[in-house]
Amino acid sequence: SRSREFSADAGGAEISGNPLALASALQKISRGNQMNHLRNTNPSTAHMFIISPLFGGMGKLFSTHPPVEQRIAKLQEIAAGRR
Repeated sequence: SRSREFSADAGGAEISGNPLALASALQKISRGNQMNHLRNTNPSTAHMFIISPLFGGMGKLFSTHPPVEQRIAKLQEIAAGRR
């Protein structure tokens, strides 16, 4: 599933033509997720979120999403390759 997230991000960057805009959106969503930590989120629904609501320890172990920092870094690499 993590590799599919990277593929989906690359596809979104290709369709939009602006990978940095997608990276910016992921940053904003991530900040909102951290500010409004979803304490009562059921781990079995984590795969439905754009950014995983699971933090730290066991949350990282069972996360269906790659860390947002890695997703943003990949999008920045895509943008750098287009210059």
